[in-house]
Amino acid sequence: MVSTDTATTHHAGGAGLPTRSPLIGWLAVVAVMLGIFSIVTTEILPIGLLTKIGSSFAVSDGMAGLMMTMPGFLAAVSAPVVTVATARIDRRLMLCVFMLLLTVANFLAAVAPGYWLVLVSRVVVGVVIGGFWSIGAGLAERLVPAEAVGRATSVIFSAVPLGSVLGVPAGMFIGDLAGWRTAFVVMGALTVGVLTMFVLVVPPLPPIQTTRLSVLRGMLKSVNTRFALLLTFLIVLAHFGTYTYVTPFLEQVTDASSQLTTVFLLLYGAAGIVGNFLGGAVVTRYPRLTFGLAAAMIAAVTLLLPILGSRQVGVVALLIVWGTAYGAVPVSSQAWFAKATPNAPEAASVLFTASFQATISVGALIGGLIVDRTSPSTVMTLGGLTATLMVLGTWAHFARRLTWPS
Repeated sequence: MVSTDTATTHHAGGAGLPTRSPLIGWLAVVAVMLGIFSIVTTEILPIGLLTKIGSSFAVSDGMAGLMMTMPGFLAAVSAPVVTVATARIDRRLMLCVFMLLLTVANFLAAVAPGYWLVLVSRVVVGVVIGGFWSIGAGLAERLVPAEAVGRATSVIFSAVPLGSVLGVPAGMFIGDLAGWRTAFVVMGALTVGVLTMFVLVVPPLPPIQTTRLSVLRGMLKSVNTRFALLLTFLIVLAHFGTYTYVTPFLEQVTDASSQLTTVFLLLYGAAGIVGNFLGGAVVTRYPRLTFGLAAAMIAAVTLLLPILGSRQVGVVALLIVWGTAYGAVPVSSQAWFAKATPNAPEAASVLFTASFQATISVGALIGGLIVDRTSPSTVMTLGGLTATLMVLGTWAHFARRLTWPS
């Protein structure tokens, strides 16, 4: 269970904040949103710059994919470890520490003389992802009054689709304009600004809950949690095993220029925003249908790309469908974990973060091994088959007539 520290005067729903201006509270919400935006953008930035970074260090596309593999593995470990180890430390201090580390990681990648140092910076990014997400995802209720918590939570989580929209195409645009290192410099400058906001507008946040490892172990006894882990593993494996290498696919199969690839990925990201809000609107009422439909759409797209990928019109249409589908995946996965353990929301957030990030790493790693030995089209096909397995897993949950606890 999650134990509550009764000595604190800060509680959920904005209690303990009567002397603070509502404007300052919302600025704090925006600061947390920008922190998550910076993390999401930094994490996926190498996808659009994959071939540029790889060629500058004379490494293959698969080896360059380690830039996506490293953060995920470290995030999976740091999510539970950091959350438990820092459970009694002020949460504002931890947010500042994580943003400082992210700043260092971005500038380190920008000046790295060798590829090994880029990977070191990505290790730091992984630690930040796991720690910041586990703490920041549930802070809305401590920053604004109770009646505004829902809106504040939506603002914070809007950083995910926004980062997905802007991260890859913006990185490609800057990379084309001034080189891939400049893209990391820009991200470093953004994180400095976010750190400044944390210091100025986020109030002291002494811990009110401590999550123990025993809570996480206990969650695994639930069949719904095990299904959430399985379905998340399959769909994230399918997505990141393919999307990590979408740039090589567009360059080699579609024969798209770097500028055109940027436009394609911008359309994908815009569709992701739509999918995120559509998924969030219906997943609470129809969790199986939402998650299963998103997986089915990803399966269809990745299976069709090798067939229609040589035509730009077909690629654009498929990328829009893909973006819409994936936009619903994070919110659907998190909803399944939350429904499985409604009495331990922080622990559910930790397990969601750890499993999601670990699978990003596995997907990027397996996709890299396959793309180096075969082709981007083969990666797409295998990803589509994996997403199909996830659809079958969702159906199995329905067939067993499983329900979630109240």
